[in-house]
Amino acid sequence: MAMFCSFGFLNAIGLFQAYYEKHILNDYSPSIISWIFTVQLFLMFFLGGLYGRIIDHYGPTGIMIPSAILSVLSIALTSLCTKYYQVFLAQGLGFGIGAAGIFTPAFVCAGQWFHHRRALALGIAAAGSSLGGVIHPIYVSHMTENKGFPGALRYTALFLGLCLIPVCVFVRARLPPKKWDSNDMTFINFSLFLQKGFFFYSLGSFFVLWGLFAPFNYLPGMALRHGFSEYLSIYTIVVMNAGSVPGRIFPAHLADKVGRFNVMTVISFLSAISILAFWLPLELISSTHTQIFAFAATYGFWSGAYISMLLPCVAELGSVTTLGVRFGTYEAFIAIACLTGLPIQGQLIVHDHGGFRDVCIFSGISMLAGAVLIGCARLSRSGPVLRIKT
Repeated sequence: MAMFCSFGFLNAIGLFQAYYEKHILNDYSPSIISWIFTVQLFLMFFLGGLYGRIIDHYGPTGIMIPSAILSVLSIALTSLCTKYYQVFLAQGLGFGIGAAGIFTPAFVCAGQWFHHRRALALGIAAAGSSLGGVIHPIYVSHMTENKGFPGALRYTALFLGLCLIPVCVFVRARLPPKKWDSNDMTFINFSLFLQKGFFFYSLGSFFVLWGLFAPFNYLPGMALRHGFSEYLSIYTIVVMNAGSVPGRIFPAHLADKVGRFNVMTVISFLSAISILAFWLPLELISSTHTQIFAFAATYGFWSGAYISMLLPCVAELGSVTTLGVRFGTYEAFIAIACLTGLPIQGQLIVHDHGGFRDVCIFSGISMLAGAVLIGCARLSRSGPVLRIKT
């Protein structure tokens, strides 16, 4: 439920991108509008180290309750916004900070309760975000038709508030709080990049995440350009997130059996290939509704699998005693990719006169480079022997 309300709502960014481009922010380019959502993604990861340290010492409740209130309040305030800076502050900064305070405690606490099947457990938890990506676009779109966009956001804020009540009540840490060490305030440890496995994996993740969210944000706009109605274009997000539900569970289950880096390397390559071999041809040639929906489902599966394996692979790169600072360092680094990826892609759309060819090429090549680097991280751990579980 925590993932449903935090990352699940972010998975509906394409709905808001398309609406803002056509309505209240139609004077702004796709690149400028995308900063609203890219800041949310940045904060979700960048604040992970800080929130994680607070959770270790004080538990999750002190983070989750104020974050839940901020998340609900920010969406309610967005319903009153008519200017770009207002939307940026309310939905971008406000919801980004609040959602990070829900996402991080849920992920950390879920990881504490499992060891041997941790990847599967976190994959199931992450599936909640995919479910949110299915329900939120339908809910907001339906409410917009009946109550208008401001009314839809107010009802969404109420819905999120009701869902977050049990989250704040039931999410608990397994490990007892640690004593706060004022002499150790390390959230980011740059010396970790001297380790080959951590360096290659972090750099690979950066390049993959540079392109990963492009379809989630821009596929509805492409669908509109290819003859979809505004209502039907929203369902590209729904189908993509529906496809990511099994993608977050089944590969994670396989990873516990054959090795997390083995599975992650394959997933990274297939995510990149689905962009270059499937999405790009749909932009270059005349495409049907069925073909676009088929791409959405395929990409949803592989991208969902990738997201669910991000942190379990980081956990494999060291001991439990350094897990917190390793997560914080990794998340702070990849947050830069989340911050810059969508605006770059939005500018490429402007350069392509509203087309999506350049976005497909940029995203696909970036993700392919990232997949190669993640493969290098796997090789640095156990060499070229494929049958080794790693």
